[in-house]
Order: sequence, then C-alpha cells, then structure tokens
Amino acid sequence: MRFLPVNLSHLLVELSSLKETLALYESVKQADIAAIQDIVPAAKTLLIHYTPWLITAEELVFQLRQLEVKAVSARQTQSLTIPVHYQGEDLNEVAELLGITTSEVIRRHTEQTYQVAFTGFAPGFAYLIADESQLYVPRRKTPRTRIPAGSVGLAGEFSGVYPQQSPGGWQLIGTTEIKMWDLSREQPAFLLPGNEVHFVDAQKTSITVSLPEKKSAITSSLSLNDKGLYVISAGLQTLFQDEGRIGAASMGVSASGALDKPALHAANRLVGNPTTFVALEITQGGLILKARQDCVIALTGADCAITLKHESGENESLSGYQPIDVRCGDEIILGIPKAGVRSYLAVRGGFKLPKVLGSYAFDTLAQIGPNALQEGDVLHLNNESISNGIVADEQPISALPKQGDIVTLDIVLGPRTDWFTTEAIKTLTSQLWQVTPQSNRIGLRLLGEIPLAREQQQELSSEGTCIGAIQVPINGQPVLFLNDHPLTGGYPVIGAVAEYHLPLAGQIPVNAKIRFNPITEFQEY
Repeated sequence: MRFLPVNLSHLLVELSSLKETLALYESVKQADIAAIQDIVPAAKTLLIHYTPWLITAEELVFQLRQLEVKAVSARQTQSLTIPVHYQGEDLNEVAELLGITTSEVIRRHTEQTYQVAFTGFAPGFAYLIADESQLYVPRRKTPRTRIPAGSVGLAGEFSGVYPQQSPGGWQLIGTTEIKMWDLSREQPAFLLPGNEVHFVDAQKTSITVSLPEKKSAITSSLSLNDKGLYVISAGLQTLFQDEGRIGAASMGVSASGALDKPALHAANRLVGNPTTFVALEITQGGLILKARQDCVIALTGADCAITLKHESGENESLSGYQPIDVRCGDEIILGIPKAGVRSYLAVRGGFKLPKVLGSYAFDTLAQIGPNALQEGDVLHLNNESISNGIVADEQPISALPKQGDIVTLDIVLGPRTDWFTTEAIKTLTSQLWQVTPQSNRIGLRLLGEIPLAREQQQELSSEGTCIGAIQVPINGQPVLFLNDHPLTGGYPVIGAVAEYHLPLAGQIPVNAKIRFNPITEFQEY
C-alpha cells in the first residue's frame, strides 16, 4: 500500500488491485474510525476524507496500516437482474476485437456474475467487475458526444450502464429500460457498491425488475397573489445552495453546496438564521426580485451594488453585509459585482423548498436539487418563528479579486505529482494561470503559456477526486475542481488547493490569474 497526500483533509491509499481495494474498503468501514467522514473507492485506490482536528494524516496512516485486510468474505448482498437488448452500436466491433462472434459476446456477458465495485463519473453510474473478466476491451479512441441513458457498455475490465444522457468513450453493446438513477425512488441509485448484478438477454426472458417509487409531492400552480419573492430577472445564474450533500458518495454524488461558505454563513447570521440554512447563490449579479410580503434579507460575498426600489418610485442604495428591511412591493435590484463572482442572499426564516438527498443545493453537473431560478418564479418563504437574534457586525473575511488581479492559492502537492516532470512542477508554481471563460461551478479551466508535461504516460485508472484538486488532462492545461466536480477522474492530479483557500477560489473571476503556492513538498506518508 502507498499513502499519498491529497490536501489537508484527504488521503489517497493506492493498492495493487481492485480486489485488494475492496478488501481494504470493507476493513475501513468495519473499523468505524470516528475521524473518517467519507470514503470513495475506485479501481486501485481509496480516497479517504477525514477530520483533521480529530486525527493527523500520520495518525490515520498508522491506524490504516494496523487493519487486518482480508479478502472480502461472502456476505448477504442484494442481487439484481438487468435485462439487456443486445443491439449496441459497438457490438460487432467488440466481437472483432476479441476474435469471437457477437453471440459469444452476449453469452459471456450474461453468464458472468458482476459486482458493483465503485461509483463515479455521474450519479448512479456503477463500475461493474466480474471475477474472471472475459470481455476486456479498450475504450473508443474517439469518445461519443452523446450516449443515451440506459446504454450498456464495456471499458477495460469493467461493464456499466449510463444513467443519463452524457458523453462517453465506452464500447456500447446494448440498452436496458431500467432506470439507473431515478429521484422518484426512495433509493435513487439502482446500483450501489457491493450489489451483485446479473445481465440477461431481454429477447429471451420476461423478467421485470422494479424498485418502489415514493409519492411525489403535489405542487399547486403559482398565482400572482402568492406571497414570497417574485423573480423579475434571474441574472446569469442564480441557484439555491447550502452546505451540500455530505455522505452521498456511494451513489456517485459529490457534495456540491455553496462555493463561498463563509459568505453563506455570514448572510444567514445577518438575518438571524442558523448558518446552514439555504440561501441564493447569485453569479455575476443581475438578480431582480419583487417582494410580495415584508421580510428581512442580507447580501454577502461578491461586492454588488444593491438598490431597493420602493413602491413610491424612490430608489435607496444600500451596501452588503447588513440586514435589510424589505417591505411588500419593494424591488431588490443587484448590480454586476465590482469584485468577486458570487453573492449570497439570505432571508430571515429561509426558503420553503423540498430537500433532495438531504440538501437544498443544486448540483450543476448531476442536475440534482431545486431548479435554477427563472423569470416568473415565486420563492416562498418560511415564516416560522426564528429564535436567533440578528447579527449586524459581519464583515467580509478578505478583499475579493477583480478581473486582471493575481490571486495566490496555497496548494498541497499530490497525489500524482510524481507523474510529472521536474520542469512541470516548477512551471506549476512559477507560472501564472489565467482563468478562462469556460470556467463554472464544476471547475476553473486554466490556461498557461507552458503546458504541464507528464513523465508517466500510461493511462490512470479512475480514482477519487476532491474539491480543489488540480487535474491535468492530456493537453497539459489544468482544471481546478470546484464543488460540482465529478466524484472520480481519470487524469492525474498534480496538487490540491488548501481548504482554507477554497472560498477564495470560488470567487475568482474570468481573466484573473492564479499563482499556486505549495505549502508542502510531495512525499508519501
């Protein structure tokens, strides 16, 4: 086993095989180490998220080394059957690659017993492995830009089913009508780690597989008389965000949540809410709301001009980081930020919303959570009593960056720093990296004059990634993962932003530049 640094609260354990990885995964879960928050298993690694004020990385490594790691013993597990229509676009090509007939491909695929090894890439996407892989084929040289939901594919030693329409490079051999991901079910993911899976030929069986659905709440149509906040303009992107979804990794769902959590917390304190309450995350201003009831709001984060337009026609200019008394009929108008990117608007009592997987956050990659605001929406407020007093002395933690600024971010080197040349590591930390317009909540796409060159050119098996990871694709131009990043990735991560600088990373505008400052040297534990 190798123990590799990731950041100040994550550790990557590298093992020699998937079987050894799953064995350690079971051992860690059974050990029930209190400081471990989450575990993301992958092909040959475990990404372990721990609480640094409860345990140091060195102490955690010591405890992990003491675990008795045995082969995963046979245990009671859910066995699931997936009927497949074997008419995939790549079925003939797979047969040619293996030197067998298409009938033999189908026979091998249906006679093997698969196990869900791990999840990732997208919510509900499970990597399935058989004890003796008889269908080992490479990914397509050119990935497809659109693969329909329900497509059954092969890649390397794995088989999988696409839960939603997405791009992908797997070899497609068929389709299934079973939904791999369905939020109307009590358990949205059809497949979870440890499940046993059997594929059957849908042309030869009448098996029907279903999971219980939970009743959807009935929503009434909105009327112009509804109380709350009416959306006149939603701006570029306005989302509901809170602390995020912690512990949903087993379904392939990342945490998401507010990019600038200190700003979220401050907005809630200013209106007397618990700091974890949901608020609006407004990207680049432009939000206009009309109040249909009296309320108290606060705006924090990016430095936006705030105008309160009263029914009398009088305009009142206000600043952020203070409670604002809004009367029925007032319009709340936010300008474009002078500094920073994202503002947070909290309202006393919070918003009335349904939780999705334990959170109100909208994940832009997974498309999970309450929908992004649109013109004409009415935001209903929670008018239940609040016991907290309003705090009136909140201030921004630090000055926020503007376009053209140089922002220094502290980073931890690892876990794949040794995959890059010595010159590439020097370039990472000495060169300025420009934030490109292709950046979003998934990640900041960066551009540097000199791309980062790899020393090791082999393909990296998919492994867990964390918020702040600096992943380097083939073109050598890094992507700095933010809150909506994929749970696993197949490109090496050269370093990760220290957690205390993540809120700052979420406020860096397009065309600003980043300088990476390593606070550690890369070395195994």
